[in-house]
Amino acid sequence: MVGLPGRNVLMTDAEGVVVDQRVNDADIPQFQDWDLWEGADWSETVQGTNGIGTCLIEGRQICIHRDEHFRTRNIDLSCMDAPIWGPDGRLLAVLDVTSARSDQDEHYNHLLLSQVVHTAKTIEAMYFRACHTDARIISASKDGTDPAMLLAVNRDDIVMGATRTARRALKLEREGDINHLPASDLFGEGDDPSAHGFGAAERMVLTRALIRAGGNVSAAARILGIGRTTMYRRMARAGVGGNRHDSESP
Repeated sequence: MVGLPGRNVLMTDAEGVVVDQRVNDADIPQFQDWDLWEGADWSETVQGTNGIGTCLIEGRQICIHRDEHFRTRNIDLSCMDAPIWGPDGRLLAVLDVTSARSDQDEHYNHLLLSQVVHTAKTIEAMYFRACHTDARIISASKDGTDPAMLLAVNRDDIVMGATRTARRALKLEREGDINHLPASDLFGEGDDPSAHGFGAAERMVLTRALIRAGGNVSAAARILGIGRTTMYRRMARAGVGGNRHDSESP
């Protein structure tokens, strides 16, 4: 999309103000004349019906083709837009492709819109990951088709954040902070009695330490910061097996 003749790729903030754009050098004067440039306000309040402003109002992907625009000066334009949602579930930005090509019909607009939507979701996912660098990121998309349906989970399996689409799919808070919630509860794992209680938690911790230590009990004990004798005692209590042929003495 970037650099193609007759097209301008823009990003706006949540108020509809253009914060950046990419356009072919030869097209710069024309798009500047249309005010499709950094600093311009394309909210519906200012421009009437248009791709950016209407996308902000409706909070969804949209295509505004030529005379669907409110202002007469914009009727030669086709605008394909998709929202970018922030990690808090609130609308963060809009990705827009505006075309002034006379040979671009509505069928081609919708093909281009699908690419705009995919790119917007990719940006959203990248920003979500950047905001949760200390968390484990889990895809909540069952078929893997939505790159922006993500959860951020801490080391205790507690959900710390979720993207807009994940919030909607999993019936979480629409905006703002996520109430502390075990990730296993969201994926239907919370009804298994074996998954509850301190015994199950201890068994999980011991098992993970043994796996990381390649089954060596002494090494696993060091990982957990406890003595080998204590490690054996806890393993016996939790019913966890391990390599009892360590070279070290208790």
